[in-house]
Amino acid sequence: MLVGSWYRSRRRFLRGLLRTAAAAAAALAVWAAFPAPQAPPAFEEIAPEKSGIRWRHVAGLSKEMYVPETIGAGCAFLDYDGDGWIDIYLVNSGKCDFYDPPQPLRNALYRNNGDGTFTDVTERAGVTGTAYGMGAAAGDYDGDGRPDLYVTQYPSNVLYHNNGDGTFTDVTEKAGVAAPGWTTSAVWFDYNNDGRLDLFACGFLDFNKNNNIYCGTPPLRAYCMPTAYKGLPNRLFRNNGDGTFTDVSRESGVGREPAKAWGVVAADINNDGWMDLFVSNDKVVNFLFMNRKGTFEDMGALSGVAYNAMGVVRSGMCVDAADFDQDGWIDLFLTNVDHEMFSLYRNQKGEMFDDLAMPAGIGAASVPFSGMGCRFFDYDNDGELDLIICNAHPDTVVQQRIPDVTYAQRMLLFRNTGTGWKNVSAQSGPVFSREIASRGLALGDYDNDGAVDMLISVSEDLPLLLRNHAARQNHWLGVRLVGRKANPDAVGAKITYRSGDFQRHRWLVGAGGFLSSHDLRIVLGLGQRTKVDWIEVKWPQPSDRVERFADPPIDRYITIVEGEGKWR
Repeated sequence: MLVGSWYRSRRRFLRGLLRTAAAAAAALAVWAAFPAPQAPPAFEEIAPEKSGIRWRHVAGLSKEMYVPETIGAGCAFLDYDGDGWIDIYLVNSGKCDFYDPPQPLRNALYRNNGDGTFTDVTERAGVTGTAYGMGAAAGDYDGDGRPDLYVTQYPSNVLYHNNGDGTFTDVTEKAGVAAPGWTTSAVWFDYNNDGRLDLFACGFLDFNKNNNIYCGTPPLRAYCMPTAYKGLPNRLFRNNGDGTFTDVSRESGVGREPAKAWGVVAADINNDGWMDLFVSNDKVVNFLFMNRKGTFEDMGALSGVAYNAMGVVRSGMCVDAADFDQDGWIDLFLTNVDHEMFSLYRNQKGEMFDDLAMPAGIGAASVPFSGMGCRFFDYDNDGELDLIICNAHPDTVVQQRIPDVTYAQRMLLFRNTGTGWKNVSAQSGPVFSREIASRGLALGDYDNDGAVDMLISVSEDLPLLLRNHAARQNHWLGVRLVGRKANPDAVGAKITYRSGDFQRHRWLVGAGGFLSSHDLRIVLGLGQRTKVDWIEVKWPQPSDRVERFADPPIDRYITIVEGEGKWR
């Protein structure tokens, strides 16, 4: 009887075990039928329904094909309300001599709510724009701790002073910075080392409605190339320190010759303590304005950045500056239109440059593209500066003239491996497979997670907000600099940081890109390192102070105010 009971218990146990195994197998089969969760792409496109950004650019394209219609517009990241979350400014077209929109058009200022969403505050802020918009440049020109906003337009520009209460005031007339004509990109930087931000604006074409030219071969009309028009001089406005500016374009040397300028970046090219200017021109020579202690000498031709290798001018568009090879000298980048190739200029430790685009693989990859927005940045926080380029052709009907070139084009992302460059566009998210009519590109960390995000303005469409996931796997330290004796935005400062045997440095350059303005905070990539031994700031002239800070925190933002001796 005991034996029989034992057998019956054993059978029940085995049946239960089999049922459990069968259930487990069934569960495994069901689990296997579903794909494993996918990691987010390097860059995720944030839908308008999620971000709240529903503003749309309108170019006002017409059958007359006025040249400004196909150019704009730019965008900006700036913390206009000082709450630690960067906000968004978007530039639109507007009323001018050739365009009177049937519905009123305006620029857009979106306040960052701190939860991934944005609220349109344009009307209350008073920054709607006053003409046909091109680009934007943010900078604290009066040193009150708040970013002001300069908007380039056709046929004149506007300067908005930040009042500190969520509103801006148009002070263009008082400041004297209207710059009549057609200007494109602009940059705030301290050219004369007096501790105040001055203003440079790129002069473009001598265009108006009455001198519009028919370009193309009838019946196919096309937007004119810049060669059809005369150029305009660049403008440099010296900050007088009382809310006004003096036009020093001719006496400084930057406005003596006509330009057809698209992009500008301010950086100390030769390490002499004075900020220089690299300016891209369309179908005329590029300028490299070397600062000779308050006046400028164009060294473009002698330095090797004015022409291509064959001595031919190209269609210079976007420019940027950074020390991508960490040798202590700032290098340059330049985009052009299709079949002209882009240029990656390595600084030969002074005022001479070599173009490394072909050996780097960037030259060949760029052949079918026309570069608009571009920027050096460490997209994956490994400590190396990578390169992003937004592409699109300026002519809406280019494919009817050049069959292998499209108007809307794909973006390019090149990863700096430390020993070379790798095209990682195809692996960086679905947005990189899309053809987009890109224009301006602004970089900034809108969600404060240490991964630098992208804002792209798109002609005749909604802007793109791209959230960076690639950098979230690595550690970082974010730094905001506030100058006291140096200019308030610390443009020109050099940051060096060290973790064990790993040491890197970054410069805060002025502007860079195309028609756009960037988050002034610098994110220092650490890779998998979990400690920063020290961080050193060399403040720009007239300060020239060097401050070192030991054991700063990681994976957060800190603010360093010149002379305080500590971070906040």
